Amino acid sequence: DGPVAPTAAEATDLLLGLLYDTAWVSSQYDHQLFLNTVEGPGGDAVVLRLKHPTTGADTGRGLALTTDGNHRWCAVDPRQGTAMTVAEAILNVACVGARPIAVVNCLNFGNPTHPEVMWQLSEAIDGMSEACRAFGLPVIGGNVSLYNESNGVDIDPTPVIGLLGMVEELTRRPPGVTLADGDHLVLLGDQPIGRAPSLAGSSVAWAAGHKGGDLPPFDPQAHSRVADLIRSLVASDGIGGVHDVSSGGLGVALAELSVRSGVGVEVSGVEGTAHLFAESPSRVVVAVGADKVGSVRASAEAAGVAATELGRAGGDHFRISGSGATPMVDVSVADLTTTWRDRLPDALGAGTTQA
Repeated sequence: DGPVAPTAAEATDLLLGLLYDTAWVSSQYDHQLFLNTVEGPGGDAVVLRLKHPTTGADTGRGLALTTDGNHRWCAVDPRQGTAMTVAEAILNVACVGARPIAVVNCLNFGNPTHPEVMWQLSEAIDGMSEACRAFGLPVIGGNVSLYNESNGVDIDPTPVIGLLGMVEELTRRPPGVTLADGDHLVLLGDQPIGRAPSLAGSSVAWAAGHKGGDLPPFDPQAHSRVADLIRSLVASDGIGGVHDVSSGGLGVALAELSVRSGVGVEVSGVEGTAHLFAESPSRVVVAVGADKVGSVRASAEAAGVAATELGRAGGDHFRISGSGATPMVDVSVADLTTTWRDRLPDALGAGTTQA
């Protein structure tokens, strides 16, 4: 059986428990080296100016870089989980307007003398191969880390995918994970209607100790349509903000848009907590000015991609409602931001500043 959806009363605390800002890590490294960084870490992908290797002249193009890994998906189904990891990386570079061009990998597994680990490794490689063939991507490098175990207990299968993308015309910064007061929030990609999506492999399932079930359906062709649409919208300056739906589901994607902008969110019509936390692939939230909603919808229809208006940005509260009178999630942006900012350094006992 698959994981059971949490109750609406649990939603706010569960969402807060899934938020964390990675800036405590990235701020300890110089990601502005050589002054070619256009979009730094913390969003969906980074973007670097691409300069001529000998003259140093600006080529007008950019390199997009992302790394992705999801041990939860791969523990449930290493083959599909790895394919979905490749797909997430493709969507991440699409969110900065880039076309994917090559993959590298780091395959982290337990003791391969254990039959189940050898099976996980074989399945993950097959899943990566199938995804790369489906998306036309070469694998140009990688490494393997085996025998990762403690007291005889193997780690979850954790393939990490690095993806290189190309921004053909880097004339402006990508919109980034942001929104502005008054923006319309639109979900691009299929949203199950009238049925609860699978929570298998999701963060909330893991928090409840449920590590089984069937992963959400994954269609490479549908995924490509979403990625192509997002890339086109970013390149045409048709959206104000963008963020893919991945770990933590729609709730976390919306929360990260809110805290990175300091702007509240009012979303309604979310059918239940399963829709809030499911990590179904091939979905992106875009923030769109009122004057561009029609053109975004028209572009989505032409691309064969579902577009669902979720709500609006504005105010100082983050609120997500379903069919009931009481919101599933209702928290101030200030409290949401404090939790997001402090969770990782607090967990590491490091504080929020460094000497």
